[in-house]
Amino acid sequence: MNFLESVKQRARSNKKTIVLPEAFDRRTLDAAHTVLKEDIANIILIGDERELKASATDLDLSKATFVNPNDYEKRDELCTELYEIRKEKGMTLDEAKRLLKEEPLYLGDMLVKMGIADGMVAGAHYATADVLRPSLQILKTSPGISLVSSFFVMVVPNCDMGENGVFIFSDCGLVQNPNSEELAAIALSSAQSFKSLVGVEPIVAMLSHSTLGSAKHADVDKVIQATKIVKEKAPELKVGGEFQADAAIVPSVGKSKAPNDAAAGNANVLIFPDLDAGNIAYKLVQRLAKAEAYGPITQGISKPVNDLSRGCSADDIVGVVAITAVQCS
Repeated sequence: MNFLESVKQRARSNKKTIVLPEAFDRRTLDAAHTVLKEDIANIILIGDERELKASATDLDLSKATFVNPNDYEKRDELCTELYEIRKEKGMTLDEAKRLLKEEPLYLGDMLVKMGIADGMVAGAHYATADVLRPSLQILKTSPGISLVSSFFVMVVPNCDMGENGVFIFSDCGLVQNPNSEELAAIALSSAQSFKSLVGVEPIVAMLSHSTLGSAKHADVDKVIQATKIVKEKAPELKVGGEFQADAAIVPSVGKSKAPNDAAAGNANVLIFPDLDAGNIAYKLVQRLAKAEAYGPITQGISKPVNDLSRGCSADDIVGVVAITAVQCS
């Protein structure tokens, strides 16, 4: 069973409710049809039920729940709660009503906040900043987490490194140039995400152009300090670095370059020193190794909210819905 099928199976065994606020986008409706047909999750679509079904008569959306912003029965309750959350930031009750009527992302986040949905997937139409802004305003970060970041699950075919070719790469899509504390936070969140999604022990490598002091530079110092912070905050976690990429994932190289480090050569969670390195790496692995790349998946928000690429396909949305459902568990 491949990674995505495994994730779908886990989602089926503990079914969650995912809200899709971009129901005006045909790809979202196609994805909802597939998710419901494959029994991966319960789906809430934001929009007028009659209009949406009329626009997709070839799809079976009979098992979806529809939330119409104009006449939703819990609209007043959600408005009051949004006002209470944001009034110190200057939001009025009228503004809360307007946002929930006109901005489906705010309504989707409030459905998650109130426990009506377990998680949300958006971004087929909206930009990343538009997706994350209301999520951070309403749901905020998880307890003990100081930074929202992102990761890709990389599934490399015919690969015996990582967890049988499965890795998490982070951060490849959100945090531009993290400092040591931020890099440590990314590593800690990524380890949790790997455990949650893959179900095995994370082994974390803090990547650099240096392995254990082979090069001297401020960029290397940042990674060294981040590794120290991770070890102090999570002494039970297998984490090593700073490592060059080959020392992180190739057992023979890891043994040669870092013989006394348990993470060397065995890593399945790769933490990149900045967004340039992470983004370049995942795209190269995706194209040259023909790897499957699932993401960017968001981590650090108190409840799962995941962003899509605006170039995504319906199948991509299905995959992210399944991942989000497992994150909710």
